[in-house]
Amino acid sequence: MNELAMSEKYSPYRFFTAEMWSGFRADTPMTLSEEEVQRLRSLNDPVDLEEVERIYLSISRLLSTHVEYTKELFEKRSQFFSSELRIGKTPFIIGIAGSVAVGKSTTARILKELMTRWPASPKVDLITTDGFLYPNEILRENNLMEKKGFPESYDIGAILRFLSRIKSGQARVKAPVYSHLVYNVVPDEFVTIDQPDILIFEGLNVLQTGELPKDGKVIPFVSDFFDFSIYIDAEEHLIHQWYIERFMRLRETAFRDPRSFFKRYAELNEYSARTIAEGLWNNINLKNLRENILPTRPRADLILRKGANHRVEEVALRRL
Repeated sequence: MNELAMSEKYSPYRFFTAEMWSGFRADTPMTLSEEEVQRLRSLNDPVDLEEVERIYLSISRLLSTHVEYTKELFEKRSQFFSSELRIGKTPFIIGIAGSVAVGKSTTARILKELMTRWPASPKVDLITTDGFLYPNEILRENNLMEKKGFPESYDIGAILRFLSRIKSGQARVKAPVYSHLVYNVVPDEFVTIDQPDILIFEGLNVLQTGELPKDGKVIPFVSDFFDFSIYIDAEEHLIHQWYIERFMRLRETAFRDPRSFFKRYAELNEYSARTIAEGLWNNINLKNLRENILPTRPRADLILRKGANHRVEEVALRRL
């Protein structure tokens, strides 16, 4: 974000240090315990209660404002239409994007819990894009296993249909389920989203756009359905470090499960496992970050810039 901050005068963002940002919490109460934060955080993500107080309570307050004003705008627009055209309020959708290993899942889970505990007790659901990956057999047929997580590895049509149904207020909308243990979409298994007040949609490429058709046909993007979007950011070398550390910890834990797709890595010595992790980073995740994920950062409403210890150091908020 530093290169963005240098041109703040001409930027669509306002930039804040973490200390400045923490002051925007105002009187927002802390509704999570240290034990709950530990349960919500991802492997190798050391976020603690102090970080929630410092960063996430202000985000919760900001999102509360956006949700309330969106409701007011909906009511005003509803009055504009005739009674025959009025429809029920549709969910407020928040997109969360960023690289692998940067902490998207932790951010999404913490925000979900904080918002669920607002005084109005809204119904908040969380969906990740993993379930919308093509099954491994399809990826293999199309030589995409080495590009898993790239935009072309997702069933974008299915994502758009899902979000369209959510945004139109449909009840009991199904989303496919992904298993990180077997590294594949689970056949015939779904999670049902039933008219939430707020939906968090988290994934690597949720802010991704595509080439516009030359014939003028309507081509929606996933982010067209978002009411607010967040990008989790960090220096490349830090994300690299976090990815390798996480891989090596998984080698000692989940990879040892006999059902794990990555069980073969648990059986390698440390040097060989680290070499594999470096190859996966350089050949897949770093390419995806540079080519597809990082270019979407300027499209976010809020950018959280992390430092070496996973703590947010800078916040950029899009100007109104």
